Amino acid sequence: MKKIYLQLMLLMAVCCSLQVNAQGLKLPQASSGQTITQEFGLGNITLTYSRPNVKGRKIFGVGTLQPYGEVWRTGANQATVIKFSDDVTIEGNKIPAGEYGLFSIPGKDEWTIIINKTAKQWGAYQYKEADDVVRFKVKPSSVKDLVETFTMQFTNVKPTTCDLTFAWEHTAITLHLTTDVDARVMANIDEAMKGEKKPYFAAAQYYYENNKDLGKALEWMNILEKGDPKAYYYKVWKARIQLKMGDKAGAISTATQGVALAKADKSDEYVRLNEAVIAQAK
Repeated sequence: MKKIYLQLMLLMAVCCSLQVNAQGLKLPQASSGQTITQEFGLGNITLTYSRPNVKGRKIFGVGTLQPYGEVWRTGANQATVIKFSDDVTIEGNKIPAGEYGLFSIPGKDEWTIIINKTAKQWGAYQYKEADDVVRFKVKPSSVKDLVETFTMQFTNVKPTTCDLTFAWEHTAITLHLTTDVDARVMANIDEAMKGEKKPYFAAAQYYYENNKDLGKALEWMNILEKGDPKAYYYKVWKARIQLKMGDKAGAISTATQGVALAKADKSDEYVRLNEAVIAQAK
């Protein structure tokens, strides 16, 4: 009986939508839509969802808008869609590149997060557990200030890690994502170094940030410095590499040159950056 009721409700919603469109009437959506694209690793994550409002209602729990233990579309209207251009890992679960439905089952002390291979569907009315790619559990956290509009966002974004957080009313969920692109980046660097225009600067930065061969990174910075001895932005990165290698005196010497060059060019930003390396080295 419940299934028939839900199907009737869905049919009524579709019919109303068709009637409004036929009349040429455009109205504000009760739950506004949002699409977010986040660069991640060597690719992107795209999230498309609708944002319902609290409107004075109790959202999660027994006898509320979204009861505990029931599958939720994680938003409103169409089920939330998440698309990965590369393979990712979410809370330790490997997800192949592709487009998926993002569902959830709220609970008081634990939520179940669902990645489902049927990406585009209305609500969770046609949801099938058999289509799940993965399910895993996470702990919710409390939010002191009311989150009126359901909000999803990417935070703590780094080259190979980021968090996806969603919050509504006084509840928040955070998912930890990782991607492994190191082997591809290293292969790209090796291939690019065979070309006429060698990416010394970008390669040295990657080596520095990812704890690779710092001796090679320093060698590349020396080549760049020789070609443009007045480039204070080269100085700061060379000094950072020297400091990470334990050469404090060398880092101070390089950064001091960088300060002088930046001051001569009236670049306050690179004066500060080079001075920061000096302060760390002392």
